[in-house]
Amino acid sequence: MSLAVLLLISGIILLFAYRIYGTYVYKKFGLNDDKPAPSHEFQDGIDYEPSKPIVVLGHHFASIAGAGPIVGPIIAVTFGWIPAVIWILAGGIFFGAVHDLGSMAASLRTEGKSIGVIIRNLIGIRGKQLFILFSFSTLILVIGVFSDIIAKTFVANPGVASASISFIFLAIAFGWANKIVGDKKVPFLILTAIGIILMYFFVYLGMKVPFDMSYEFWILALLGYAFLASVTPVSFLLQPRDYLNSYLLYGMIIAAVLGVMVANPEIKMSNEVHISDENLGYVFPVLFVTIACGAISGFHSLVASGTTSKQLDKVSDAKVVGFGGMLIESFLAIISVGAVIVLSRSEYIDRLGTDGPVSLFSTGIGGMISTLGIPEQFAVGFVALTVSAFALTTLDTCTRLARFTLQEYFEDMPQPAAQFVAKNRYISTTLVVILSILLLASGEFSTLWPIFGSANQLLAALALLTIAVWLIKKKINALFVTIPMFFMFTVTLASLGLFAWKNFQDEVYVLSLIASLLFVLAISLMVLASQSLKKNVKSPVKV
Repeated sequence: MSLAVLLLISGIILLFAYRIYGTYVYKKFGLNDDKPAPSHEFQDGIDYEPSKPIVVLGHHFASIAGAGPIVGPIIAVTFGWIPAVIWILAGGIFFGAVHDLGSMAASLRTEGKSIGVIIRNLIGIRGKQLFILFSFSTLILVIGVFSDIIAKTFVANPGVASASISFIFLAIAFGWANKIVGDKKVPFLILTAIGIILMYFFVYLGMKVPFDMSYEFWILALLGYAFLASVTPVSFLLQPRDYLNSYLLYGMIIAAVLGVMVANPEIKMSNEVHISDENLGYVFPVLFVTIACGAISGFHSLVASGTTSKQLDKVSDAKVVGFGGMLIESFLAIISVGAVIVLSRSEYIDRLGTDGPVSLFSTGIGGMISTLGIPEQFAVGFVALTVSAFALTTLDTCTRLARFTLQEYFEDMPQPAAQFVAKNRYISTTLVVILSILLLASGEFSTLWPIFGSANQLLAALALLTIAVWLIKKKINALFVTIPMFFMFTVTLASLGLFAWKNFQDEVYVLSLIASLLFVLAISLMVLASQSLKKNVKSPVKV
């Protein structure tokens, strides 16, 4: 089979899934435009800001994508490319898209609040506190790790640094221009075209004018930028940067597809399925933890209910942003698999160990793009820059989400100090940045990162649990949510159990303890949810 055929079949499946299953799921959640979206009802110019669907899709897609749908699928091909493709397509359609749209739907019907607040309304204050402590800790870990990764990338590739900085100033200018002259004097389409042209020009300029600084400088600069992106109005920096950056990824996807069609490479990797791997473990549950973004990722629920739901102009926009955004990411994950299955298995294993997944993706896709007449060196650099740009997008979105979760944790506490943190976005963001710096200074982020995959999928299972309780209390058949929920809990609990046991045997007691605590957290929230349903407490959430 040729890679072009695989991409074509996958694209058709995802398109039909959006039209048919997406419509079914949207209706099951009872979404409609009978009531105004939270962005209008609570508009404050900071977090709640009604925006065009294409802009919100750009923000949402840029935030959930990052490097996840690239790194995970490429590593998971170790078990064989066929199980990886099957999980991406089935997981993206029946798990991830339902999870993302469901998180967004529940948030839209709860004043645009996050999953943590929804858990408080449905399950109780203890459930909310447990979930927020877990999700906040996960977000701080992501901020620390991505700050480190991006800083090291900027040091190694100064051209990527200068291009990324120029994108930030371009985003500010775009946001300002859209607010001042958008639609009234200059059509939004024209503004977008100008922004995209300038952005691609800065890609070229960045490679010509590198910005060479130290690792320490970049860490402080990145966290300073993340602070700014968290406290300023969403339309000032976060939203326009994500929107414009999404066209980097759209451009890369389109160029990659065209390159594949022109080059028409054959799939060289064998169809063999490997049940286990010496380093990764067994295909179950490791495959379903390794491929998160691209199939289902708990981080998406934080974005969908944390920032995206506050920006939707109409409730009906949730389908294209939530369900559609997830399926676009699934297609990107298929492209990532395609970047390596044109290699033989032995060559793939060797290069994965020496070059790493991002380099494999950049050289593989860059080589295919070069068949369009673009210099290969530039094409490879463009792909690498795109990945780095989306890592930066994940960083700024995570900082804003951490700020939200911290404020929501303290909002139920009557003490003046707690209310001060809950109502002051500058103080709460400062606490997030300080904790991230402390984590980076300790060096513990590198030790804790291996457990992130399991923790991320636990987030997905807990979000599905919340959505299921929300639907059941409304007398809506939740089978399309409970089946993915039970599967994800099975995957997560199995993964955490194996992870805890392996690290206990290796005498890495800290990771073993953390995995055990996460296992207990999952069971505790399941018990609380069950008790809530048994009590049949009337939910304040209304559809």
